Amino acid sequence: MTADLTPAARADASSVHALFAARAAATPTAPAVTWRDLTLTYEELDTRANRLAHHLRERGVRLEMPVAVYVERSLDLVVGLLGILKAGGSYLSLDATMPTERQRAVLEDAGVTTILTQESLLSALSDDLDVVCLDRDRAEVDRMPATAPAVDVHGDTIAYLAYTSGSTGTPKGVAVPHRAVLRLALDPDHVSVAADDVVLQFASPAFDASTFEIWVPLLCGARLAVYPDSGASLTTLVDTVHREGVTVLWLTAGLFHRLSERQIAKLAGVRRLLAGGDVLSAAQVDRVQALLPDLDVVNGYGPTENTTFTACHLVTGPAGAGGVPIGRPVLNTGIRILDDKLRPVPDGEPGELYATGEGLARGYARRPAATAERFVADFLAGHPGARMYRTGDLVRRRLDGTLEFLGRIDQQVKIRGFRVEPGETEAVLTAQPGVRDAVVVPQPGPGGDRKLVAFFVPERGARPSTLTLRRRLAEILPVYAVPASFVQLDVLPLTANGKVDRAELADRVSEERPEVTAGFTPPGTALETALATVWTDRLGLTEVGVHDDFFELGGYSLVGMQITAEIAAEYGVSVTAQRFYEHATVAGLARAVEELLADRRGGEEQL
Repeated sequence: MTADLTPAARADASSVHALFAARAAATPTAPAVTWRDLTLTYEELDTRANRLAHHLRERGVRLEMPVAVYVERSLDLVVGLLGILKAGGSYLSLDATMPTERQRAVLEDAGVTTILTQESLLSALSDDLDVVCLDRDRAEVDRMPATAPAVDVHGDTIAYLAYTSGSTGTPKGVAVPHRAVLRLALDPDHVSVAADDVVLQFASPAFDASTFEIWVPLLCGARLAVYPDSGASLTTLVDTVHREGVTVLWLTAGLFHRLSERQIAKLAGVRRLLAGGDVLSAAQVDRVQALLPDLDVVNGYGPTENTTFTACHLVTGPAGAGGVPIGRPVLNTGIRILDDKLRPVPDGEPGELYATGEGLARGYARRPAATAERFVADFLAGHPGARMYRTGDLVRRRLDGTLEFLGRIDQQVKIRGFRVEPGETEAVLTAQPGVRDAVVVPQPGPGGDRKLVAFFVPERGARPSTLTLRRRLAEILPVYAVPASFVQLDVLPLTANGKVDRAELADRVSEERPEVTAGFTPPGTALETALATVWTDRLGLTEVGVHDDFFELGGYSLVGMQITAEIAAEYGVSVTAQRFYEHATVAGLARAVEELLADRRGGEEQL
């Protein structure tokens, strides 16, 4: 991938900007970055970044000082990032669409005093910042020396800060060193980028996927194509990919799923598509590979704290019922799968994933306690000082050695005392015929109990019934892991970073009201009356019709178990969970009980 650089040049490249300078010296006239109809060659980009670096040094930027970059998508974005590195600073990219309060909180937390911006965005900035306006101050910057300033930067020097909220909602700045970026770009086994490739910079600059999008092409001699607009419509995306001749593309799983339904055929020129940030739909991956057999699809997994990618999986055939794995560790990366006592778990058993290797961040900026909690000693490494990062993600190793993502530990719920991984339920639901995508959200139930609510998007033209899905999941999963209700959506809501917006889905659940079947039918027999009374007591309702669906009334597995326990105590027959799901109305359940009573009277007990 970097064959045209001499071994000495690569060995000397202990920083991102040093490797880029070697690349610019090797291919000075090659196009480095394009935006709309503007282009900078490698030499032009190197020179502009050198001049900006001198300007920043004059403004007081020193080693590892955080400098914010608050610009619209443009050539200025790339010049700004590279210039900060050449000055010895660490960059902090801010999304131009970021709310003002969030922006101020991030800047204050990082201790930023200097910010790069554009004239159109000046009004959004506070007065206490030292502002470098890249377009307005261009003439002043251009008077600076064209050669790089002498700055002592090495592999462990912080290159950038990336803010992530995590489960607490409090923004934390992940401090990523140069070495971690070089590990991502140099000879990775997850993607090979050559000089004739074009990589699209599409993700928000504040999202760590932009690390891959920007530095992999620039450090490999390829062309970086900056997405032309701040908006992210699917039509503009596919048009940009076609117009720019993009060959390597990174998308969130959510965007990948949307494209696969409508416009994936327009990506015929792309040779490798990496998707990640959430669980990939096996059905959608299979569909894309059938339509574009020459396209390599890679499922990429990795937290910001381990620099974009920890593990990757090149899909080479149908994903199957187990879903798309996240693969194996990328080059210069190690993984541990440990239990809650930090003991390795056997293959096939779930455990927390710990990441090791060259991609690790230094920690959280200005947060030593949080750093000590998540970046812990790697006692299995065999040498002092080794660290590993606690991802908080549950995985298991399959028989073929690939890793299967099961969900977040902080999304685990306990239902009737059993630990449930919503991610496992999601994987089974997504694998069902007619289901394109699915998310399972835990919610409070009556009496403080917990229940699962499944949101699913059907395949185009498919109409999977809730009853069929519930029965199928009950055949595969334990009863407590079967969702209490299923909600069909046209599309899953996404966050600004393209991930599924689980908070919005949780809000939708809280707004739901139990629905009853049109045309209330009262109980007609003594058994139906008795069962209806049990249902109203357990569900907290005033009345229940004999044809009202248990789950649509807000019922879930624990309540179902309580009802069947009362039936067993009162009538001496055992209604299995499977049978309950198949007869989830008062009338249906009454028939099931009558059948069991008849069998018992005939001397045949059915369990």
